[in-house]
Amino acid sequence: MTDYGSNRLDLPDPVVTARGRGVTGMEYQIIGTTMQAVILELDPGETVYSESGAMSWMSGNIQMATNTRGGGLGGMFKRAISGESLFLNEFTSVGGKGIVAFASDFPGKIVPVPLLEGQTMIVQKQAFLCAEKTVGLDIHFRKRMGAGFFGGEGFIMQKLTGPGVAFVCLDGEIVEYTLDAGQVLKVDTGHVAMYEPTVEFDIEMVKGFKNILLGGEGLFLTTLRGPGRVWLQTMPTTNLAKAIAPYIVTTSS
Repeated sequence: MTDYGSNRLDLPDPVVTARGRGVTGMEYQIIGTTMQAVILELDPGETVYSESGAMSWMSGNIQMATNTRGGGLGGMFKRAISGESLFLNEFTSVGGKGIVAFASDFPGKIVPVPLLEGQTMIVQKQAFLCAEKTVGLDIHFRKRMGAGFFGGEGFIMQKLTGPGVAFVCLDGEIVEYTLDAGQVLKVDTGHVAMYEPTVEFDIEMVKGFKNILLGGEGLFLTTLRGPGRVWLQTMPTTNLAKAIAPYIVTTSS
């Protein structure tokens, strides 16, 4: 057997961009810059859950169980029509401390969302990554027809309800704005990543024939009306897909 001696490979530790603790005692750290992961440290008996297929690695004493998390047939139906997985995975530490990690699958940011009892947050569809077992995950339907048809993400978003810490994956860099009552922010569709439920979400058509024909910005803009906080993302997945589509080589029969 070869003795490598001083040639042992020691890679530098990844950058830790955030640390924190949840309401159940779970500790977390978010590592990386553009392709991030969140590593959760669980005490014995602590449980977190995630979308199906989100787990990246875990210690040997973590037990996984797949279920609907109490949603029953109604919850499964809502998840089915939203395009989400019908089931969620729970991860519980057994016999000592354990770790479980979840990684993003797109360049962007993993954002911790700390929620108080009853506090809610609306996030873009498929943003949810994982959460403490105390956090509720549900489907959020937009109230206005126009927002559903032309809002870039359809009728359906995700709603997180506290208490506890949830983690969401947002695209590109993230910019936060706090809107006063009645203050309006107009956003290109797809750039809305997350907002507080006090914010009114709607869609309006771009004004002016020349703007529509020559502006190159599409027919519709999202309007966000305060009060409340909103988080915008610089690189929606759909925009990246459109940008690289011309460079993808396809074969024909």
